[in-house]
Amino acid sequence: MRADRRWLAGILATSVALRLVAAAILADRVQDLPGIFDEISYHTLATRLLGGFGFTFARLWWPLTAAGTPTAHWSYLYTLWVAAVYAIFGAHPLAVRIVQSVFAGALMPFFTYRLACQVVPGPRQPVQHHWPALVAAAWTALYAYFVYYTAALMTEAFFMTGVLWSLDCAVRVSGWRRGSPAAGQVDAPAGWWTWIELGLAMAITVYLREVFLVFVPVLLGWLVLSELVRAAGSARDRMRAAWHQCAGGVLASAGVLGLLLAPATAFNYHQFDRFVLLNTNSGYAFFWSNHPIYGDHFTPILPDNSAYTALIPDDLRSLSVNEAALESALLQRGIGFVLADPARYIRLSLSRIPVYFMFWPSADSGLLSNMARVGSFGLALPLMLLGLGLWLADWFQPAQRLFAWRSSLLVLFAVTFSLIYILSWALTRYRLPVDAVGVIFAARALVSLISVARHRAPMGKTENLATA
Repeated sequence: MRADRRWLAGILATSVALRLVAAAILADRVQDLPGIFDEISYHTLATRLLGGFGFTFARLWWPLTAAGTPTAHWSYLYTLWVAAVYAIFGAHPLAVRIVQSVFAGALMPFFTYRLACQVVPGPRQPVQHHWPALVAAAWTALYAYFVYYTAALMTEAFFMTGVLWSLDCAVRVSGWRRGSPAAGQVDAPAGWWTWIELGLAMAITVYLREVFLVFVPVLLGWLVLSELVRAAGSARDRMRAAWHQCAGGVLASAGVLGLLLAPATAFNYHQFDRFVLLNTNSGYAFFWSNHPIYGDHFTPILPDNSAYTALIPDDLRSLSVNEAALESALLQRGIGFVLADPARYIRLSLSRIPVYFMFWPSADSGLLSNMARVGSFGLALPLMLLGLGLWLADWFQPAQRLFAWRSSLLVLFAVTFSLIYILSWALTRYRLPVDAVGVIFAARALVSLISVARHRAPMGKTENLATA
Protein backbone atom coordinates (compact mmCIF):
# COMPACT_ATOMS: atom_id res chain seq x y z
CA MET A 1 0.00 0.00 0.00
CA ARG A 2 1.16 3.50 -0.80
CA ALA A 3 0.72 4.71 2.77
CA ASP A 4 3.05 2.01 4.11
CA ARG A 5 6.05 2.57 1.86
CA ARG A 6 7.97 4.87 4.18
CA TRP A 7 7.32 2.71 7.21
CA LEU A 8 8.26 -0.43 5.31
CA ALA A 9 11.47 1.12 4.02
CA GLY A 10 12.48 1.95 7.58
CA ILE A 11 11.68 -1.58 8.73
CA LEU A 12 13.77 -3.13 5.96
CA ALA A 13 16.68 -0.81 6.72
CA THR A 14 16.50 -1.69 10.41
CA SER A 15 16.36 -5.38 9.58
CA VAL A 16 19.49 -5.21 7.45
CA ALA A 17 21.33 -3.07 10.01
CA LEU A 18 20.66 -5.52 12.87
CA ARG A 19 21.85 -8.44 10.79
CA LEU A 20 25.00 -6.58 9.78
CA VAL A 21 25.74 -6.05 13.47
CA ALA A 22 25.29 -9.78 14.07
CA ALA A 23 27.55 -10.51 11.09
CA ALA A 24 30.25 -8.26 12.54
CA ILE A 25 29.99 -10.04 15.90
CA LEU A 26 30.31 -13.49 14.31
CA ALA A 27 33.24 -12.03 12.35
CA ASP A 28 35.43 -13.57 9.64
CA ARG A 29 35.61 -17.08 11.04
CA VAL A 30 33.47 -20.18 11.41
CA GLN A 31 33.20 -21.78 14.79
CA ASP A 32 31.09 -24.15 16.84
CA LEU A 33 28.49 -21.77 18.26
CA PRO A 34 25.03 -22.80 19.56
CA GLY A 35 22.78 -23.96 16.75
CA ILE A 36 25.10 -23.02 13.86
CA PHE A 37 27.69 -25.79 13.83
CA ASP A 38 26.68 -26.58 10.23
CA GLU A 39 28.35 -23.42 8.98
CA ILE A 40 31.72 -25.16 9.42
CA SER A 41 30.60 -27.80 6.93
CA TYR A 42 29.28 -25.26 4.40
CA HIS A 43 32.48 -23.23 4.62
CA THR A 44 34.66 -26.30 4.18
CA LEU A 45 32.56 -27.72 1.35
CA ALA A 46 32.52 -24.40 -0.53
CA THR A 47 36.31 -24.07 -0.36
CA ARG A 48 36.68 -27.67 -1.57
CA LEU A 49 34.36 -26.91 -4.45
CA LEU A 50 36.38 -23.87 -5.47
CA GLY A 51 39.54 -25.97 -5.23
CA GLY A 52 38.21 -28.31 -7.91
CA PHE A 53 37.41 -31.24 -5.60
CA GLY A 54 33.65 -31.16 -6.12
CA PHE A 55 31.19 -31.83 -3.33
CA THR A 56 33.64 -33.78 -1.17
CA PHE A 57 35.60 -33.40 2.06
CA ALA A 58 39.31 -33.95 2.54
CA ARG A 59 38.83 -36.17 5.57
CA LEU A 60 36.16 -38.28 7.26
CA TRP A 61 33.26 -35.88 7.82
CA TRP A 62 29.91 -35.71 9.51
CA PRO A 63 27.86 -37.80 9.56
CA LEU A 64 30.10 -40.61 8.26
CA THR A 65 31.24 -39.49 4.82
CA ALA A 66 34.58 -40.95 3.78
CA ALA A 67 37.33 -38.62 2.61
CA GLY A 68 37.12 -37.76 -1.07
CA THR A 69 33.72 -39.39 -1.58
CA PRO A 70 30.67 -37.49 -2.89
CA THR A 71 28.29 -35.96 -0.39
CA ALA A 72 24.71 -34.79 -0.84
CA HIS A 73 24.11 -34.26 2.85
CA TRP A 74 24.31 -30.50 2.42
CA SER A 75 22.22 -28.16 0.28
CA TYR A 76 23.72 -27.93 -3.19
CA LEU A 77 22.18 -24.52 -3.79
CA TYR A 78 23.45 -22.99 -0.56
CA THR A 79 26.92 -24.48 -1.04
CA LEU A 80 27.03 -22.90 -4.51
CA TRP A 81 25.91 -19.59 -2.96
CA VAL A 82 28.76 -19.61 -0.44
CA ALA A 83 31.23 -20.68 -3.14
CA ALA A 84 30.04 -17.87 -5.43
CA VAL A 85 30.62 -15.24 -2.75
CA TYR A 86 34.02 -16.75 -1.98
CA ALA A 87 34.92 -16.68 -5.68
CA ILE A 88 34.33 -12.91 -5.69
CA PHE A 89 35.66 -11.85 -2.28
CA GLY A 90 37.91 -14.72 -1.29
CA ALA A 91 37.23 -17.39 1.32
CA HIS A 92 35.97 -14.92 3.92
CA PRO A 93 32.92 -16.02 5.94
CA LEU A 94 32.32 -12.37 6.84
CA ALA A 95 31.69 -11.60 3.17
CA VAL A 96 28.93 -14.22 3.07
CA ARG A 97 27.49 -12.91 6.33
CA ILE A 98 27.35 -9.35 4.99
CA VAL A 99 25.86 -10.17 1.58
CA GLN A 100 23.39 -12.58 3.15
CA SER A 101 22.39 -10.01 5.77
CA VAL A 102 21.56 -7.51 3.04
CA PHE A 103 19.56 -9.86 0.83
CA ALA A 104 17.77 -12.00 3.42
CA GLY A 105 17.52 -9.09 5.85
CA ALA A 106 15.48 -7.14 3.30
CA LEU A 107 13.57 -9.94 1.60
CA MET A 108 12.28 -11.78 4.64
CA PRO A 109 10.37 -8.85 6.24
CA PHE A 110 9.27 -7.74 2.76
CA PHE A 111 7.61 -11.07 2.01
CA THR A 112 6.20 -11.14 5.53
CA TYR A 113 4.58 -7.77 4.89
CA ARG A 114 3.24 -8.73 1.47
CA LEU A 115 1.84 -12.03 2.73
CA ALA A 116 0.26 -10.38 5.77
CA CYS A 117 -1.48 -7.83 3.53
CA GLN A 118 -3.27 -10.70 1.82
CA VAL A 119 -4.19 -12.91 4.78
CA VAL A 120 -4.97 -10.38 7.54
CA PRO A 121 -7.94 -7.98 7.41
CA GLY A 122 -6.69 -4.47 6.78
CA PRO A 123 -7.89 -0.95 5.99
CA ARG A 124 -10.60 -0.35 3.42
CA GLN A 125 -8.74 2.57 1.85
CA PRO A 126 -5.25 2.43 0.24
CA VAL A 127 -4.32 5.70 1.95
CA GLN A 128 -4.57 4.02 5.37
CA HIS A 129 -1.81 1.98 6.99
CA HIS A 130 -2.05 -1.79 7.11
CA TRP A 131 -0.78 -1.92 10.68
CA PRO A 132 -0.89 -5.72 11.15
CA ALA A 133 1.31 -6.19 8.07
CA LEU A 134 3.73 -3.48 9.18
CA VAL A 135 3.94 -4.92 12.70
CA ALA A 136 4.54 -8.40 11.27
CA ALA A 137 7.37 -7.08 9.10
CA ALA A 138 8.86 -5.19 12.05
CA TRP A 139 8.58 -8.26 14.27
CA THR A 140 10.43 -10.27 11.64
CA ALA A 141 13.12 -7.61 11.47
CA LEU A 142 13.64 -7.66 15.26
CA TYR A 143 13.14 -11.38 16.00
CA ALA A 144 16.34 -12.49 17.71
CA TYR A 145 16.48 -15.96 16.16
CA PHE A 146 16.01 -14.55 12.67
CA VAL A 147 18.80 -12.02 13.19
CA TYR A 148 21.19 -14.66 14.48
CA TYR A 149 20.59 -17.24 11.77
CA THR A 150 20.68 -14.69 8.95
CA ALA A 151 24.27 -13.90 9.88
CA ALA A 152 25.22 -17.60 9.97
CA LEU A 153 26.51 -19.59 7.02
CA MET A 154 23.43 -21.79 7.00
CA THR A 155 20.28 -22.24 4.94
CA GLU A 156 17.83 -21.00 7.58
CA ALA A 157 17.39 -17.37 6.51
CA PHE A 158 17.02 -18.06 2.79
CA PHE A 159 14.83 -21.09 3.50
CA MET A 160 12.40 -19.05 5.61
CA THR A 161 12.37 -16.39 2.91
CA GLY A 162 11.57 -19.09 0.35
CA VAL A 163 8.73 -20.40 2.49
CA LEU A 164 7.20 -16.92 2.76
CA TRP A 165 7.66 -16.33 -0.96
CA SER A 166 6.00 -19.65 -1.83
CA LEU A 167 3.04 -18.94 0.45
CA ASP A 168 2.72 -15.43 -0.97
CA CYS A 169 2.67 -16.81 -4.52
CA ALA A 170 0.09 -19.43 -3.60
CA VAL A 171 -2.28 -16.86 -2.12
CA ARG A 172 -1.84 -14.61 -5.15
CA VAL A 173 -2.68 -17.36 -7.63
CA SER A 174 -5.62 -18.63 -5.58
CA GLY A 175 -7.93 -16.24 -7.42
CA TRP A 176 -9.21 -14.08 -4.56
CA ARG A 177 -8.98 -10.32 -4.86
CA ARG A 178 -5.89 -9.20 -2.97
CA GLY A 179 -6.71 -7.16 0.12
CA SER A 180 -10.43 -6.93 -0.69
CA PRO A 181 -12.63 -6.60 2.40
CA ALA A 182 -15.70 -7.84 0.53
CA ALA A 183 -16.06 -11.60 0.49
CA GLY A 184 -16.70 -13.20 -2.84
CA GLN A 185 -15.04 -10.59 -5.05
CA VAL A 186 -12.49 -12.08 -7.40
CA ASP A 187 -9.91 -10.89 -9.85
CA ALA A 188 -9.31 -12.24 -13.29
CA PRO A 189 -7.48 -15.60 -13.23
CA ALA A 190 -3.83 -15.38 -12.28
CA GLY A 191 -1.44 -14.99 -15.22
CA TRP A 192 0.80 -17.86 -16.23
CA TRP A 193 3.86 -16.02 -14.99
CA THR A 194 2.50 -16.07 -11.44
CA TRP A 195 2.10 -19.85 -11.61
CA ILE A 196 5.64 -20.15 -12.97
CA GLU A 197 6.84 -17.88 -10.16
CA LEU A 198 5.21 -20.26 -7.68
CA GLY A 199 7.06 -23.23 -9.21
CA LEU A 200 10.33 -21.30 -9.06
CA ALA A 201 9.75 -20.29 -5.44
CA MET A 202 8.97 -23.87 -4.42
CA ALA A 203 12.01 -25.22 -6.26
CA ILE A 204 14.42 -22.78 -4.60
CA THR A 205 12.89 -23.53 -1.20
CA VAL A 206 13.18 -27.29 -1.73
CA TYR A 207 16.80 -26.91 -2.85
CA LEU A 208 17.55 -25.10 0.39
CA ARG A 209 15.85 -27.78 2.49
CA GLU A 210 14.32 -30.86 0.93
CA VAL A 211 11.76 -31.25 3.72
CA PHE A 212 9.63 -28.51 2.12
CA LEU A 213 8.79 -31.03 -0.59
CA VAL A 214 6.48 -32.77 1.89
CA PHE A 215 4.36 -29.62 2.06
CA VAL A 216 4.17 -29.10 -1.72
CA PRO A 217 1.22 -31.51 -2.25
CA VAL A 218 -0.60 -29.80 0.62
CA LEU A 219 -0.03 -26.40 -0.98
CA LEU A 220 -1.14 -27.51 -4.44
CA GLY A 221 -4.14 -29.33 -2.96
CA TRP A 222 -5.13 -26.13 -1.15
CA LEU A 223 -5.00 -24.27 -4.45
CA VAL A 224 -7.29 -26.81 -6.11
CA LEU A 225 -9.73 -26.69 -3.21
CA SER A 226 -9.55 -22.90 -3.23
CA GLU A 227 -10.62 -22.87 -6.86
CA LEU A 228 -13.54 -25.18 -6.11
CA VAL A 229 -14.67 -22.92 -3.25
CA ARG A 230 -14.19 -19.77 -5.28
CA ALA A 231 -16.14 -21.03 -8.29
CA ALA A 232 -18.96 -22.61 -6.29
CA GLY A 233 -22.32 -21.26 -7.38
CA SER A 234 -21.01 -19.89 -10.68
CA ALA A 235 -22.43 -20.83 -14.05
CA ARG A 236 -21.29 -24.21 -15.33
CA ASP A 237 -19.28 -22.76 -18.22
CA ARG A 238 -17.53 -20.34 -15.90
CA MET A 239 -16.78 -23.09 -13.41
CA ARG A 240 -15.34 -25.28 -16.13
CA ALA A 241 -13.13 -22.47 -17.46
CA ALA A 242 -11.92 -21.58 -13.96
CA TRP A 243 -11.20 -25.21 -13.17
CA HIS A 244 -9.20 -25.67 -16.38
CA GLN A 245 -7.24 -22.51 -15.59
CA CYS A 246 -6.44 -23.74 -12.08
CA ALA A 247 -5.56 -27.27 -13.20
CA GLY A 248 -3.28 -25.90 -15.89
CA GLY A 249 -1.64 -23.55 -13.39
CA VAL A 250 -1.05 -26.31 -10.85
CA LEU A 251 0.49 -28.50 -13.55
CA ALA A 252 2.65 -25.60 -14.70
CA SER A 253 3.95 -24.95 -11.17
CA ALA A 254 4.57 -28.64 -10.56
CA GLY A 255 6.26 -28.89 -13.95
CA VAL A 256 8.61 -26.02 -13.19
CA LEU A 257 9.41 -27.61 -9.82
CA GLY A 258 10.13 -30.98 -11.38
CA LEU A 259 12.16 -29.48 -14.21
CA LEU A 260 14.37 -27.54 -11.80
CA LEU A 261 14.89 -30.52 -9.49
CA ALA A 262 15.86 -32.85 -12.35
CA PRO A 263 19.51 -31.68 -12.71
CA ALA A 264 20.30 -32.40 -9.05
CA THR A 265 18.59 -35.78 -9.24
CA ALA A 266 20.55 -36.71 -12.37
CA PHE A 267 23.77 -35.51 -10.75
CA ASN A 268 23.06 -37.61 -7.67
CA TYR A 269 22.44 -40.70 -9.78
CA HIS A 270 25.80 -40.16 -11.44
CA GLN A 271 27.48 -39.68 -8.06
CA PHE A 272 25.87 -42.53 -6.11
CA ASP A 273 24.62 -44.88 -8.83
CA ARG A 274 21.14 -44.82 -7.28
CA PHE A 275 18.11 -42.54 -7.13
CA VAL A 276 18.55 -39.64 -4.70
CA LEU A 277 16.15 -36.75 -5.26
CA LEU A 278 18.22 -34.02 -3.59
CA ASN A 279 19.83 -34.77 -0.24
CA THR A 280 20.96 -37.73 1.83
CA ASN A 281 20.10 -36.65 5.36
CA SER A 282 16.56 -37.85 6.09
CA GLY A 283 17.62 -41.46 6.68
CA TYR A 284 20.32 -40.44 9.14
CA ALA A 285 17.94 -38.14 11.01
CA PHE A 286 15.17 -40.72 11.28
CA PHE A 287 17.59 -43.41 12.45
CA TRP A 288 19.17 -41.25 15.14
CA SER A 289 15.96 -39.60 16.35
CA ASN A 290 14.22 -42.93 16.98
CA HIS A 291 17.18 -44.95 18.27
CA PRO A 292 16.47 -47.08 21.36
CA ILE A 293 19.20 -45.12 23.19
CA TYR A 294 16.55 -42.47 23.98
CA GLY A 295 14.07 -44.85 25.49
CA ASP A 296 10.80 -42.90 25.78
CA HIS A 297 12.35 -39.45 26.16
CA PHE A 298 13.99 -37.59 23.30
CA THR A 299 17.22 -35.65 23.84
CA PRO A 300 17.62 -32.96 21.16
CA ILE A 301 21.42 -32.88 21.23
CA LEU A 302 23.60 -35.57 22.77
CA PRO A 303 26.40 -34.25 25.01
CA ASP A 304 29.11 -35.68 22.75
CA ASN A 305 28.66 -35.01 19.04
CA SER A 306 30.70 -38.10 18.18
CA ALA A 307 28.02 -40.22 19.87
CA TYR A 308 25.90 -40.00 16.73
CA THR A 309 28.59 -41.60 14.63
CA ALA A 310 29.13 -44.25 17.30
CA LEU A 311 25.45 -45.24 17.05
CA ILE A 312 25.83 -46.32 13.42
CA PRO A 313 25.99 -50.16 13.41
CA ASP A 314 29.37 -51.72 12.62
CA ASP A 315 27.89 -53.82 9.82
CA LEU A 316 26.86 -50.65 7.96
CA ARG A 317 30.08 -48.68 8.30
CA SER A 318 31.54 -50.13 5.11
CA LEU A 319 28.81 -48.19 3.26
CA SER A 320 30.45 -44.88 4.24
CA VAL A 321 32.08 -44.77 0.80
CA ASN A 322 28.56 -44.34 -0.63
CA GLU A 323 26.65 -41.85 1.47
CA ALA A 324 23.34 -42.56 -0.27
CA ALA A 325 23.60 -46.30 0.33
CA LEU A 326 24.32 -45.71 4.01
CA GLU A 327 21.39 -43.31 4.30
CA SER A 328 19.02 -45.84 2.76
CA ALA A 329 20.23 -48.58 5.12
CA LEU A 330 19.87 -46.30 8.15
CA LEU A 331 16.36 -45.30 7.12
CA GLN A 332 15.40 -48.98 7.05
CA ARG A 333 16.87 -49.47 10.53
CA GLY A 334 14.99 -46.40 11.78
CA ILE A 335 11.71 -47.73 10.39
CA GLY A 336 12.57 -51.01 12.08
CA PHE A 337 12.83 -49.23 15.43
CA VAL A 338 9.32 -47.88 14.95
CA LEU A 339 7.79 -51.17 13.84
CA ALA A 340 9.46 -53.07 16.66
CA ASP A 341 7.76 -50.93 19.31
CA PRO A 342 5.10 -48.53 17.93
CA ALA A 343 3.99 -47.55 21.44
CA ARG A 344 7.50 -46.38 22.31
CA TYR A 345 7.61 -44.38 19.06
CA ILE A 346 4.39 -42.61 20.04
CA ARG A 347 5.72 -41.82 23.53
CA LEU A 348 9.05 -40.68 22.07
CA SER A 349 7.28 -38.42 19.57
CA LEU A 350 5.14 -36.91 22.32
CA SER A 351 8.31 -36.15 24.28
CA ARG A 352 9.54 -34.09 21.33
CA ILE A 353 6.65 -31.62 21.61
CA PRO A 354 8.11 -29.61 24.54
CA VAL A 355 11.52 -29.70 22.84
CA TYR A 356 10.05 -28.31 19.65
CA PHE A 357 7.97 -25.59 21.32
CA MET A 358 10.43 -24.72 24.08
CA PHE A 359 10.13 -21.06 25.10
CA TRP A 360 11.45 -21.06 28.66
CA PRO A 361 15.06 -20.60 29.88
CA SER A 362 17.19 -23.68 30.40
CA ALA A 363 20.16 -24.38 32.63
CA ASP A 364 21.80 -26.13 29.67
CA SER A 365 21.79 -22.91 27.63
CA GLY A 366 23.90 -19.81 27.96
CA LEU A 367 22.58 -16.40 28.99
CA LEU A 368 22.32 -15.07 25.44
CA SER A 369 20.57 -18.22 24.21
CA ASN A 370 18.03 -18.01 27.02
CA MET A 371 17.44 -14.33 26.39
CA ALA A 372 16.95 -14.95 22.68
CA ARG A 373 14.53 -17.81 23.32
CA VAL A 374 12.37 -16.01 25.87
CA GLY A 375 12.58 -12.64 24.12
CA SER A 376 11.55 -14.03 20.74
CA PHE A 377 9.39 -17.15 20.83
CA GLY A 378 8.48 -16.80 24.50
CA LEU A 379 7.15 -13.30 23.92
CA ALA A 380 5.45 -14.13 20.63
CA LEU A 381 3.78 -17.44 21.54
CA PRO A 382 0.83 -16.04 23.58
CA LEU A 383 0.07 -13.56 20.82
CA MET A 384 0.40 -16.26 18.16
CA LEU A 385 -2.21 -18.30 20.01
CA LEU A 386 -4.48 -15.27 20.34
CA GLY A 387 -4.03 -14.61 16.62
CA LEU A 388 -5.10 -18.17 15.89
CA GLY A 389 -8.18 -17.53 18.02
CA LEU A 390 -9.01 -14.46 15.91
CA TRP A 391 -8.53 -16.58 12.80
CA LEU A 392 -11.02 -19.14 14.09
CA ALA A 393 -13.47 -16.32 14.86
CA ASP A 394 -13.19 -15.09 11.26
CA TRP A 395 -14.93 -18.24 10.02
CA PHE A 396 -18.11 -17.15 11.83
CA GLN A 397 -18.10 -13.68 10.23
CA PRO A 398 -19.15 -13.69 6.56
CA ALA A 399 -17.12 -10.56 5.79
CA GLN A 400 -13.97 -12.16 7.19
CA ARG A 401 -14.21 -15.70 5.81
CA LEU A 402 -12.17 -14.73 2.79
CA PHE A 403 -9.25 -13.85 5.05
CA ALA A 404 -9.84 -16.97 7.13
CA TRP A 405 -9.53 -19.09 4.00
CA ARG A 406 -6.31 -17.40 2.92
CA SER A 407 -4.83 -17.75 6.41
CA SER A 408 -5.70 -21.44 6.43
CA LEU A 409 -2.74 -22.07 4.11
CA LEU A 410 -0.39 -20.66 6.77
CA VAL A 411 -2.03 -22.82 9.42
CA LEU A 412 -1.64 -25.89 7.18
CA PHE A 413 2.04 -25.12 6.75
CA ALA A 414 2.59 -24.69 10.49
CA VAL A 415 0.79 -27.96 11.30
CA THR A 416 2.46 -29.97 8.52
CA PHE A 417 5.94 -28.69 9.26
CA SER A 418 5.56 -29.19 13.00
CA LEU A 419 4.34 -32.76 12.57
CA ILE A 420 7.31 -33.61 10.37
CA TYR A 421 9.76 -32.76 13.13
CA ILE A 422 7.70 -33.96 16.07
CA LEU A 423 7.62 -37.35 14.36
CA SER A 424 11.35 -37.29 13.61
CA TRP A 425 13.92 -34.89 15.06
CA ALA A 426 12.85 -31.79 17.01
CA LEU A 427 15.18 -28.81 17.41
CA THR A 428 14.48 -25.13 18.00
CA ARG A 429 15.95 -24.08 14.67
CA TYR A 430 13.70 -26.54 12.83
CA ARG A 431 10.70 -24.63 14.23
CA LEU A 432 11.85 -21.23 12.94
CA PRO A 433 9.91 -21.40 9.64
CA VAL A 434 6.76 -21.89 11.73
CA ASP A 435 7.77 -18.82 13.74
CA ALA A 436 8.10 -16.93 10.47
CA VAL A 437 4.41 -17.43 9.64
CA GLY A 438 3.40 -17.30 13.29
CA VAL A 439 4.50 -13.68 13.69
CA ILE A 440 1.77 -12.70 11.21
CA PHE A 441 -0.87 -14.06 13.60
CA ALA A 442 0.95 -12.50 16.55
CA ALA A 443 1.07 -9.11 14.83
CA ARG A 444 -2.66 -9.20 14.16
CA ALA A 445 -3.34 -10.06 17.79
CA LEU A 446 -1.10 -7.26 19.06
CA VAL A 447 -2.72 -4.65 16.81
CA SER A 448 -6.16 -5.87 17.86
CA LEU A 449 -5.27 -5.57 21.55
CA ILE A 450 -3.92 -2.06 21.04
CA SER A 451 -7.03 -1.11 19.08
CA VAL A 452 -9.32 -2.38 21.83
CA ALA A 453 -7.29 -0.56 24.50
CA ARG A 454 -7.40 2.72 22.57
CA HIS A 455 -11.14 2.57 21.97
CA ARG A 456 -12.15 1.49 25.45
CA ALA A 457 -14.61 3.95 26.95
CA PRO A 458 -13.48 5.88 30.06
CA MET A 459 -16.28 4.38 32.17
CA GLY A 460 -15.35 0.85 31.24
CA LYS A 461 -17.71 0.57 28.29
CA THR A 462 -16.31 -0.60 24.98
CA GLU A 463 -17.20 0.36 21.47
CA ASN A 464 -17.84 -2.02 18.62
CA LEU A 465 -14.64 -2.21 16.63
CA ALA A 466 -13.91 -3.29 13.16
CA THR A 467 -11.37 -6.05 13.00
CA ALA A 468 -7.88 -4.61 13.01
